[in-house]
Amino acid sequence: MAALTEEALAADIRRELLGNILPFWRLHTVDERHGGFIAEMSNDLQVRQAATKGLILNARILWTFAAASRRLGQPQDRRLARRACDYLEQHFFDPIYGGYSWELEPDGRVRDDKKKIYGQAFCLYALSEYHRAFGEPQALQRAIDGFGRIEAGSHDPRNRGYLEVVNRDWTPCPDMRLSHKDMNAAKSMNNHLHLLEGYTNLYRVWPDATLAVRLRELIDLFTDHILNADRTHFQHFFDIHWRPLSDTYTFGHDIEGSWLLCEAATALGDERLLADVRVTAVRLARAVLSEGLDHDGGLLYEGRNGQIIDANKEWWPQSEAVVGFYNAWQLTGEPPFREAAARCWQFIQDKIVDHRHGEWFWRVSRAGVPDRSMPKVSIWKCPYHNGRCCLEMLERLGTYPA
Repeated sequence: MAALTEEALAADIRRELLGNILPFWRLHTVDERHGGFIAEMSNDLQVRQAATKGLILNARILWTFAAASRRLGQPQDRRLARRACDYLEQHFFDPIYGGYSWELEPDGRVRDDKKKIYGQAFCLYALSEYHRAFGEPQALQRAIDGFGRIEAGSHDPRNRGYLEVVNRDWTPCPDMRLSHKDMNAAKSMNNHLHLLEGYTNLYRVWPDATLAVRLRELIDLFTDHILNADRTHFQHFFDIHWRPLSDTYTFGHDIEGSWLLCEAATALGDERLLADVRVTAVRLARAVLSEGLDHDGGLLYEGRNGQIIDANKEWWPQSEAVVGFYNAWQLTGEPPFREAAARCWQFIQDKIVDHRHGEWFWRVSRAGVPDRSMPKVSIWKCPYHNGRCCLEMLERLGTYPA
């Protein structure tokens, strides 16, 4: 795979996007019974009708079909982007306090009305992309309003950064956990990574001065606090003063952040900042390459103090590794980065793609055995990571799907 030409790699990625990922979500995930999109589907395509609908899945579907429509221009993607946007506005949007609820009952009634900032960030990301694709002023205005709500209700002016969770009315919430797996901490890397992503996309269509200040603040937070002392990995959880509360790192977030930081600095147009960020990006990518990439080209999940503590290989870190390693190669010209991106793509094709039921397995073991108990669609399992990987790579490879 290392010898694969750019043209052959692009053709392979195009086939995966157009022949597997997008067709799966177009054909299998529209919820004709309750509206919007189905909330959960098993690996073998059995729909769980009682599953609650999550903000993250809906926002990521919206981003995916808007981004695909902008690149591919296919009518079905525009229709599905509209469907996702309509459902977001009709059911998740809070007409009293603004922002978007975290979770709904299957029939669309609100189940969890908290404003988890991670979810608000994805709404900004998706609505900005919807505006980029279709020029919809209402989507842009909703994204701008969302930015204002986040700044007023979550931004910490004294210590910088953003609180994880607030109540429906944007007042402080004692339970800051994003999910049951997360620490009840005031601030996290994950929240700030996706705010960085959302603010970058919003800045592309709304280059507001205050947004520029906040986007730069987010970049600075990564270099000032979120990077560990060796500046090789992102730390996960922090108290309100940015004191670290955890000592693990996930290779997928490290490599994802390496290219998202470059994207944010590029959007701001500050060459000095971009030069500094590129140094950080390459340092992160080099650490992931040396510590997290397995012999078969798959990216391992989690480490601590130089040791692997979770050797599973989930779908989303593989997606981010392809883009992150390729970005590092574009920055440095060092062949091992290009080879790593190609090897990881081949690992995806060999082990992560579900060639029987379609789409990708949630995860495989270190030996490459799929975990078929994990859902194909869920609040967290969506087309955003793998769809974005393909779209991003096709752009970087200088081709567009036809």
